Amino acid sequence: MHDDRLLIEGRLARVLAERIVPAIHAESRPLAASVWVAPGEPVPVAEGIAAPRTPIESGARWGAPWGTSWLTVEGAVPVEWAGRVVEAVIDLGFDSGMAGFQCEGLVYRADGSPVKGLHPQNSWVRVAAPAVGGERVLLHVEAASNPMVPFPGPTPLGDRTTAGDEPLYRLGRLELAIFDEEVWELVQDLEVLGELMHEMPDNPARRYDIARAIERALDAIDLQNVNATASAARACLTEVLAAPAVPSAHTVCAVGHAHIDTAWLWPLRETVRKIARTTANMSALLADAPEFVYTMSQAAQYDLLARHRPEIYAKVRKAVQEGRFVPTGGMWVEADTNMPGSEAMARQFVHGKRFFLEEFGTEIREVWLPDTFGFAAGLPQIIRAAGCTRLLTQKISWSRTNQFPHHTFLWEGIDGTRIFTHFPPVDTYNCSMMGREIAHAARNFKDKGRASTSLAPTGFGDGGGGTTREMIAMAARMRNLEGSPKVVWTDPADFFDRAEAEYTDPPVWVGELYLELHRGTLTSQAGTKQGNRRSEHLLREAELWAATATVRTAAEYPYEDLDRIWKVVLLNQFHDVLPGSSIAWVHQETEQAHAEVARELTAIIEQAQWTLGGEEAGPNLFNPAPHEWFSIPAGAAGPAQPHHPCVVTKRAEGGYVMDDSLIRVEIDACGLVVSAFDLTRQRETLPPGATANLLQLHPDLPNEWDAWDVDRFHRNRVTDLTDADFLAVQPDSRSGAVVRIGRSFGSSTVEQTLSLRDGALHIDTGVDWHETEKFLKLAFPLDIHADRYASETQFGHMFRPTHTNTSWEYARFEACNHRFIHLAEPGWGVALVNDGTYGHDVTRTVRPDAGTTTTVRASLLRAPRFPDPHADQGPHRFRHMLIPGANITDAVREGYRVNLTTPRRGVATPVAPLFTIDNDAVVASAIKLADDRSGDIVLRVYEADGGRATALITPGFEYSGLQLCDLLERPVPEDVSAHTEGDTGVRLQLRPFQLVTLRFTRTPAQGAH
Repeated sequence: MHDDRLLIEGRLARVLAERIVPAIHAESRPLAASVWVAPGEPVPVAEGIAAPRTPIESGARWGAPWGTSWLTVEGAVPVEWAGRVVEAVIDLGFDSGMAGFQCEGLVYRADGSPVKGLHPQNSWVRVAAPAVGGERVLLHVEAASNPMVPFPGPTPLGDRTTAGDEPLYRLGRLELAIFDEEVWELVQDLEVLGELMHEMPDNPARRYDIARAIERALDAIDLQNVNATASAARACLTEVLAAPAVPSAHTVCAVGHAHIDTAWLWPLRETVRKIARTTANMSALLADAPEFVYTMSQAAQYDLLARHRPEIYAKVRKAVQEGRFVPTGGMWVEADTNMPGSEAMARQFVHGKRFFLEEFGTEIREVWLPDTFGFAAGLPQIIRAAGCTRLLTQKISWSRTNQFPHHTFLWEGIDGTRIFTHFPPVDTYNCSMMGREIAHAARNFKDKGRASTSLAPTGFGDGGGGTTREMIAMAARMRNLEGSPKVVWTDPADFFDRAEAEYTDPPVWVGELYLELHRGTLTSQAGTKQGNRRSEHLLREAELWAATATVRTAAEYPYEDLDRIWKVVLLNQFHDVLPGSSIAWVHQETEQAHAEVARELTAIIEQAQWTLGGEEAGPNLFNPAPHEWFSIPAGAAGPAQPHHPCVVTKRAEGGYVMDDSLIRVEIDACGLVVSAFDLTRQRETLPPGATANLLQLHPDLPNEWDAWDVDRFHRNRVTDLTDADFLAVQPDSRSGAVVRIGRSFGSSTVEQTLSLRDGALHIDTGVDWHETEKFLKLAFPLDIHADRYASETQFGHMFRPTHTNTSWEYARFEACNHRFIHLAEPGWGVALVNDGTYGHDVTRTVRPDAGTTTTVRASLLRAPRFPDPHADQGPHRFRHMLIPGANITDAVREGYRVNLTTPRRGVATPVAPLFTIDNDAVVASAIKLADDRSGDIVLRVYEADGGRATALITPGFEYSGLQLCDLLERPVPEDVSAHTEGDTGVRLQLRPFQLVTLRFTRTPAQGAH
């Protein structure tokens, strides 16, 4: 019987492909076609429809890369087709797979109203059901000739300036056809049963029953007249399709879905059209399938649709009101969650949730991040502070070393917050409802015996497309089918309600959800990452200075500008943009956007400073007071001066000694740091014989996914860049004196400036980078014995081991930090802070003297060739600070300080701060006016050291009320000890890493602005 089954499988595959599927649209008539090619960028619908056409036929080549062609097809339904279902079949030249990664189209009626999208698995348009005969057919197709960007090699197609203008596609079938529903239903019957037969080795009796039923059905088909014999074939399958599932069968909750990358292998302008095509498709499908439920995340995508395609958005709004089209996610975009800073991660939820509340009156509780490349340990608290309680992700299944032990669990963050989390065992966020996928979900589910429900995001995605009528039909057959999990359509909230109800005591996972893949995304496209970091800090300063100007001078607060700019920054934190894994076009636009953000925010800061200084203010620099730098604007009459000027002297054996009376740094003749001595504590930072500030170059050709991956074997070969082209000392107005170093290697050059200020070694590295498939790191060996190190994440820090005791630590060979890394022995530590790098590694060795060397290496640059063959080429600048003797508080403070911008203008006299905080462990992440324009002042603080903290917060303005709030500035029940101390302020008692948002109501006399 085993051999018979294999024969049946082979027979079924051929008969389906060659005879039955073609019979769905067997009887057809050609459609006349004409085309107009839009010059340049896409044009409005009315213009595209009205433009003059020239004839075109099936087989003709069309579509230059990134072009738009307006195709018109027309004809008439034959009279003899009266009473039949008629569809137009429009094949733009599709590859049978790769939905969303090639040419696509959006179909319009003659009046310009949208009908549905076209992609390889959805190339039909319903014309009449039933036809009366003689109907005129006139359809317009906005056809996008997006290139199929080839994996994994370098390609010019990702940049419109190098993509060329040769046509990419050849028109396929353009016909009117009778849709034979009975044949189509037979295809779905056979697809489901064929997959089920293949996927059930543990139930041979059921398997053989299905095999024999399929065999009888195939025998009943007349291969020369499938349409006439389809009903007879279906009758042979009725019994096996009617057998019900066992009561204990796993339940798969199918959620209609189309993961649409907000930018990736296409630019943002094409994403707008992908959203339009997909949502038009799904709106039509919802009308045809009453059991179907569709969900879409990313508030930014709803916003883009509303602004660019309001007629389609109106259909979406109607379906949302009916409960069929379900918003989910609660974020502005499906962002990367490793690299966005604390406030940026919070604002993803603020802007996302507020959009859904204002547009649909919907309070989103579920976070929907199926494709994000791992999750930072600070995220659970942010999720909870935004009013969400649940998280869905899938990407962790891509990990290559360790298999994650749960599919449903509680995820605990750095402050102890726990979030109910589900990780679909179907192992794809683009489920096509094939039996093999559903069977895999049940077999793979790791929580058997404790839970019986999982989720399957169902629909073509990445490039959009969504669910198809075939997926809905297959789900209907598996609703209650012996040998198969039970499939039901639901929305994310209903699924989580089910899962939480049945799994009341799930296991707990503590700390980051680290993806053991795509580690290179922490470094690729350095310009995008540095632009993001700069934008985040400028936004913080702009809000702070603008709020201060409003309170002190009644200046207008720039609500609209700040809201718009935040959304630009948040948009570019999408999980293929900030990670550096998009085509060149995307990163060019992102870096332009960041430059414009910097210009606008600098203007807001300068305007606030001029307003605070009055008309007589001069061009003075912003100089934050030492204790108040992180939360308080202050002014001074000139640039900052070091408390301990640096003295540079010549070393006897070449090189220099730098000394600022706090630390002494020795630099050898090659420009390498050979000593960093803490004069206060009389402690050497470097191990004996070691050199720091060491640039190291690795080959970097991962096994796959060039821009995404760094494989561990890159460490097998390393070139230390020790040769110096020059070494010189020059005076410096800030430090007293600096040491400059020049190097060259390959086709690239490096210039570094080393200086000492306030007990820290400042390293300014400029790289003119022209390497390919190379990985540049900056190494600092440290004489520290530590089994773990601290790495900053959102609203705190997390600890990672320095050892590789288990496969979990072994796999974490490249990890993410924000502004600092800190290592310590009891009583003494070292911090390395940065102004725009994220990737790093930490390793440890034991020396012959039995001492431990712990080496920190900051990842600076990569040179992947796919999807952008020129990634990272050109000039870059990095700033790092090595701080011997630093504790965590020092690391937090200096991490902020190195990222502060320096406005060109300032106030002539000091400005009274809006808040003072008497405990350095309590850090202000935001000071702003409330978003509701009430005039209230919002202060967000967090405990940064990882311990209990009490702090007195003293407002520098009169206030009449105080509320504890969530991230959306709504009152919440008190989960923190806070009490007012007379007129002096508010005393907080915070748990480790606790995040608190305070809202101060200003007295009526101060008014609202």
